[in-house]
Amino acid sequence: MSRGDGRKLKLMVVDDEPDNLDLLFRTFRRDFQVFKADSALKALQILDDEGEMAVIISDQRMPEMNGTEFLGKTVERFPDTIRILLTGYTDVEDLVEAINSGQVFKYITKPWNPEELKSVIQQASETYKFFKQRTNTLRRALRRESLYNDVVSALRESLDYSSMLQTIVRTLGETFNATGCCIRSAETGKLSAQTFSYGGETENVQTWLSQLETSMQGVLESREIEIQQGENSNPVSQIVLPLTYQHDLLAVLALYQENSSSPWSEDDIQLLEVVSEQASLALSQAKLYQRTVELAEQMQNELKVASQIQNNLLRQSWPEFETLRVQACCHPAREVGGDFFEVFTHPQGDIWVGLGDVSGKGVPAALFMASAISVMRRELSVETSPEPDQVMQNLNSILSDDLVSNNHFITMVVARYTPSTGYLAYANAGHIYPLVWSRLESNLGENHPNPSVPVEPLFLKTRGIPLGILPVWRGKGDSLTLNPGDIFLVTSDGITEATVVQETTDGSPAIRSMLQQEGLWKLLQQQEKLNLDGLLAAIREHNPVQEDDQTILSLEVLLTDEN
Repeated sequence: MSRGDGRKLKLMVVDDEPDNLDLLFRTFRRDFQVFKADSALKALQILDDEGEMAVIISDQRMPEMNGTEFLGKTVERFPDTIRILLTGYTDVEDLVEAINSGQVFKYITKPWNPEELKSVIQQASETYKFFKQRTNTLRRALRRESLYNDVVSALRESLDYSSMLQTIVRTLGETFNATGCCIRSAETGKLSAQTFSYGGETENVQTWLSQLETSMQGVLESREIEIQQGENSNPVSQIVLPLTYQHDLLAVLALYQENSSSPWSEDDIQLLEVVSEQASLALSQAKLYQRTVELAEQMQNELKVASQIQNNLLRQSWPEFETLRVQACCHPAREVGGDFFEVFTHPQGDIWVGLGDVSGKGVPAALFMASAISVMRRELSVETSPEPDQVMQNLNSILSDDLVSNNHFITMVVARYTPSTGYLAYANAGHIYPLVWSRLESNLGENHPNPSVPVEPLFLKTRGIPLGILPVWRGKGDSLTLNPGDIFLVTSDGITEATVVQETTDGSPAIRSMLQQEGLWKLLQQQEKLNLDGLLAAIREHNPVQEDDQTILSLEVLLTDEN
């Protein structure tokens, strides 16, 4: 606000007649700090030197520059000043010009009534104070909003906890013109040893930082802001405040200012408190984000270990067989999964193969997968090689309670092959039909006795219910004889339900569709020699996002000189 000595408002009178100028000066000198100018040019010079006036009283008829022109030059520089025009004439054009260009508050004719003039000036001063207060309030609000937005924008730049602490101390230090600023996080009621600071290059700031421990500990305990405003004897200002979110003390912030010509005002302190609330919220989010990242990394490391353990549970190798070739591979959709396979050689000479799929994905399915493998191996290793359907009954009896209580089930195929007889016995617990086909017949192609008849696999359709559905497994086993060149193959639904690209014959764009067993059979026919790794690679090539575990197992009776 434009005030002079003794908190008086400043008033300037402009008139080229000395008597009028002196009269105006004597009239208002007790209530205002009055400045006199006998010309418009001199008045402009006074404004350059003294700054804004609360009220300007100007004569209209003056040499070099009239009152309207003069007042018009003050509008842009001092929009809050109240302007009053004096004139001995009542020219309508002058009146209109004064109102439009000079933004004149009142138009008074000479000779004026002293009491009337005093009343007008009193009204003008009150109007000036009202508009000035409103303007200052608006400016403070705009400044607060601008600073608030700047701080919030800066805080949103980072979610890393350490970066957030440094961002807070730098942003608030710059925003509030602090000589130095520092922040220390708090954990379980104690300040951390690490200090994040701003402006700490000078020796004075370093000294301040070294002496700050007591104040920060006091605010940590009281959770109340501590303010020390500078005085002539000690021109150092300091603010220490807690950063809390939902009653949780996150950090203590301190700002320091020395020898400042504009110490922190009450508005600055209020704005700092408001901004600190946003800083606390941002710090809380950064802390939560850091904890989430740490937990995610911990979980990722644990899943890697779990994945390695699960891989070790699956057979990594098995004996070479003279008349057989067994292949198996498994690719979980996540780090761990519910698919599994087994290749087991019984002491009596039988070769057991099995493939299972636990419902669901991830860790829960992997836990049941581990249990199923463990129980199955125990069942297969009994002294006398069991029947496949008996293995299913025993597995269901042991696992069903846990499966039912956790809303899981297992689909599974187990098969026992006897090399001496070629006899294959199997049992299917709600799993996809296994395939059997002859490699010899498939490779004949045009040499086939009846080439017009397409070669189709045999789907083994005997099966029972999945494990974990009923307390007693319902199903039965079946059997067949495998001849030299025959292949027995079983997959999980992660393969048959994989999405692949289907080329069209009419030149239209390729379509993506589910592979299913028919598509799998076409891919199998394209292989001269069965290679499960190559088969899976072909399927995964057009299926970039694996939605389910993919497992496949085959048992192939080899052609030898003897057979």
